[in-house]
Amino acid sequence: MQTIHGTVIKGDGYGKKLGFPTVNLSTPEDNPTGLQEGIYCGVAILEGKRYPAGLVIGPNSKIEAHMIGYEGNAYGKEVRLEVGKFLRRYMKFETEEELIDQIKKDISLC
Repeated sequence: MQTIHGTVIKGDGYGKKLGFPTVNLSTPEDNPTGLQEGIYCGVAILEGKRYPAGLVIGPNSKIEAHMIGYEGNAYGKEVRLEVGKFLRRYMKFETEEELIDQIKKDISLC
């Protein structure tokens, strides 16, 4: 299993706007895993607690995770992501509604 370590940084807030807040990671290198861009199931570990998570390895080495069940403030904290099953490739959607529907499907698989 591949892991990604990083510090939580402020993102653009788009996931939160859609109802799926994410932690965005600053990592010491671009795409440290060498994984293809896409959506994965995984586990996020923050302060010793494990959360099922939907992971995004996005364009420009953007790495973020929606931690299912987490409701705190993680800015500046260290997070470890355990990358699991590949769900689908990264893609653009015509509408926010289509994106939200797809995120719901992705999360249900995690």
